[in-house]
Amino acid sequence: MHVTTSTLPLTVADVDASRDFFRAHLGYQVAMAADGFASLTRGGDAAADIVLLRSGTEVLPPEQRDERATGLILALTVTGIEAEEQRLREAGAPITMPLREEPWGERLFQLTDPNGVVVQLVEWATPDEPSQPEKPEQPAVHVISPTAENVTESPNARMTGLAAPSRGSTELSTWTVAMEAGQSGPEHFISREQVWTVTAGVLEVTYDGRSQKITAGQTFVLPPDVLRQVHAPQAAEAHVAMRADGVASVPGTEGTRVLPWAQ
Repeated sequence: MHVTTSTLPLTVADVDASRDFFRAHLGYQVAMAADGFASLTRGGDAAADIVLLRSGTEVLPPEQRDERATGLILALTVTGIEAEEQRLREAGAPITMPLREEPWGERLFQLTDPNGVVVQLVEWATPDEPSQPEKPEQPAVHVISPTAENVTESPNARMTGLAAPSRGSTELSTWTVAMEAGQSGPEHFISREQVWTVTAGVLEVTYDGRSQKITAGQTFVLPPDVLRQVHAPQAAEAHVAMRADGVASVPGTEGTRVLPWAQ
């Protein structure tokens, strides 16, 4: 079934009175009329067309001729319902139920035409949109360029600090290590895991009593609190990453030492 339009026939005692009511207050226009008959339409919106028939007319079956439009409510869904009620009051329309709102979100009021036809104007309350939490401001991207101020020279290696709490990082520290051929770092412990990537040459790492050579392009992971020593059998460079709160300790000495290039 394909419905092309909707029409509501109403049997009333006074066709002219209902016709004038719908024209004056609800914007209907007469599409066709004859004695005891009027066809009304609003045109351009979704309101149902209305046909008014005088009660007793012979066009109706005998059992329907004296029936009138009672117990029926013509409901029209509108927008701006407060303004509609004010407009109709100012126009003297017979509002028989003032504006109200039902618990389920229906806002409505009613008016009644001279023949007792009840017209109900309805607007559905829009559900409140759930409030969206404000997105936290995204932190700025920190671009770090190595500088001479971030270089630490020791007898064993040259460390160049990159990311660190003092340079925009909150969780990680990274730095580069450059060692000349034959240089060896001291035996020591680190309280946090370290990830080393050899970028040039070869490094020999002794940890937990074992030794292993790592060549350029390879990465090795040193677990925390394991005795380790790094040796460069040939000139080498590496990139190191660690949690920023890692500290070092040396066997035979008390306390811990911070890594200046990781601060």
